[in-house]
Amino acid sequence: MIKKFIRKLTRTGSHSFTINVPKEIVKTLAWRERQKLEVTFDEKKKEFKTKDWKK
Repeated sequence: MIKKFIRKLTRTGSHSFTINVPKEIVKTLAWRERQKLEVTFDEKKKEFKTKDWKK
């Protein structure tokens, strides 16, 4: 089931923005605080994808 969340985009620096991720999503994905994530952006679909960062 797809859940929809409305989130605000917040400026955190002159070139950076932050999106808050709901706690239940972080828990489901087993993410931890300060964990490195790989974020990719598909310009054609205008869609972000995240996954664990691997060395």
